[in-house]
Amino acid sequence: MLCGEILHLCISKHCYTLTGYRLWFSEGVNIRKKSPLAQPLLKLVFTAAAIEQLHHERFHHPHPRVQRKMEALYLKRQGYPHWEIAQLLRVTEPTLLRYFRDYQSGGIDQLKALTFNRPQSALKQHQESLEAYFRAHPPKTLAQAAAKLTELTGIVRSREQVRHFLKAMGMSCRRVGVMPAKADPDAQEDFLKKTRAPIRGS
Repeated sequence: MLCGEILHLCISKHCYTLTGYRLWFSEGVNIRKKSPLAQPLLKLVFTAAAIEQLHHERFHHPHPRVQRKMEALYLKRQGYPHWEIAQLLRVTEPTLLRYFRDYQSGGIDQLKALTFNRPQSALKQHQESLEAYFRAHPPKTLAQAAAKLTELTGIVRSREQVRHFLKAMGMSCRRVGVMPAKADPDAQEDFLKKTRAPIRGS
């Protein structure tokens, strides 16, 4: 096997290895260069207690993302190469390296930290004043609510976005129905007399 014990796939003049090293063969000279997929040198320290906690948390932590982080570090400790860990966990290598760096900087507690990118709506800063206004002056239609929202904040939103915004504030559309008019007894009696009167000439 070429390249010692390293598994490789040679295509034309290039040789790509599974460890992330790329070899070029030119005029009998073997030039070895490191590809972007090569494993960086990360010095990770695993105590016996940490290994035990990683093993436990990868199955029992309530959040699946934390379980995946614990599994990544546990497999790292077992000697699995980075590319194989990424393949087993179905994550990208940059994500995997972020897991390792989190553990390197803050240990298992850092792995448990969950940060999500939750963009805030531009209407969020106006929510309190808008809620007070709409509760005091309930809009009759979504179009009216959207127009008033734009008038008060200068922010244009579609009717569907306004509906979600009002719903998030605890407001909902009320269904309206037709109420029957109050009955007039005299008119009803007169109507019955006319309809029940005998037809002359019959």
